[in-house]
Amino acid sequence: MILRKQFLENVGQTSPSPMLIEVARAEGSFFYTPEGKRYFDLVAGVSVSNVGHSNPVVIKAVQEQVADYMHIMVYGEMVERPQVEYAHRIAELLPGDIDCVYFVNSGAEAVEVALKLAKRHTGRTELISMRRAYHGSTHGAMSMMGTPEGEEWKAEFRPLLPDVKSINFNSFDDLSLITERTAGVLCEVVQGEAGVRLPNPEWLKALRSRCTEVGAMLIFDEIQTGMGRTGAMFASTKYGIEPDIVCLAKAFGGGMPLGGVASKRTILEDFTHHPCLGHITTFGGHPVCCAAGLAALNHLVDNNIVESVEHKGAMFEERLKRHPRILEIRRSGLLMALELGESEHLYKLMEIFKEEGIMSDWFLYCDTAFRISPPLTITESEIEECCEIIERALDRL
Repeated sequence: MILRKQFLENVGQTSPSPMLIEVARAEGSFFYTPEGKRYFDLVAGVSVSNVGHSNPVVIKAVQEQVADYMHIMVYGEMVERPQVEYAHRIAELLPGDIDCVYFVNSGAEAVEVALKLAKRHTGRTELISMRRAYHGSTHGAMSMMGTPEGEEWKAEFRPLLPDVKSINFNSFDDLSLITERTAGVLCEVVQGEAGVRLPNPEWLKALRSRCTEVGAMLIFDEIQTGMGRTGAMFASTKYGIEPDIVCLAKAFGGGMPLGGVASKRTILEDFTHHPCLGHITTFGGHPVCCAAGLAALNHLVDNNIVESVEHKGAMFEERLKRHPRILEIRRSGLLMALELGESEHLYKLMEIFKEEGIMSDWFLYCDTAFRISPPLTITESEIEECCEIIERALDRL
């Protein structure tokens, strides 16, 4: 109780009603309280813990790197093996001819860098995002929250970036609003905080074609969908689209704070002149974070984990879609929204979940559906057990 009291008094809060579950340890698909209560983690830090909690491969990489060195110099000046090896490995897996990674600290910073890069490379000022988009809480990223849904978060922080507009996700008609004035179009491949809204593959192709036609940079936000979450290492490869810029974070750091902006080297070189130091970050690409991210990526690849994601997602879907409380399931791999239809039901279910040992949540722009996005390492037997608990909780509604 003392720790919770100090948490509320001394730790800056994000809402008046935090979950207030004290974490003692975490392992695999679970975390535990000091009293030993076990929770199924169906949030995974919002798609961060893709290789599971306390993965020994990641722990070893972190410990070995800490023993060698931590921060030496601001990003971009020193040759640090974890950065170089991770950038090289990621470049091998990224779509198209993207071959270079600029490391930063977080997803929001990755978005900020991508917007700057689009402006710098094209010499234009207009930026376009999608309605019901979420890209982060810094001023630039917040500016790209698609209206009207994002207005609740944006209103008290205006003025934000000028020359920004939003279009409708999956709208062919709105593509005409992308013009020769547009520097960049920022798009989640799968809209996460809108409640897992899937793209029309033909619309994605048309979006790519329109950006190419008018010379606008297509920026894919793969912060939540990257690193295997949708059943492919990157959602852009799953749908066969090659963006100009990719934003990475969350699972990119293997549980450590890390972000990245990936593009062609010839494009990222724009930050080196007119002016040089076009983006500066002290801790971007921290060697310990890069070591963790590389270890997590290698774990995904070496154990064929991404190849099992679609099957595991289908297991959840086939089992839970039969429950009468579930009106719809929207899913891409192990990124799932289970629709209840009413927010009142959802809020009640969240409390029941806590009692039953399930950690889930809702979405910023959809408070009628709950999230299932567990570690990708969750086993089939764990999925069966988890579904039993979810069904029992749904029966209590």
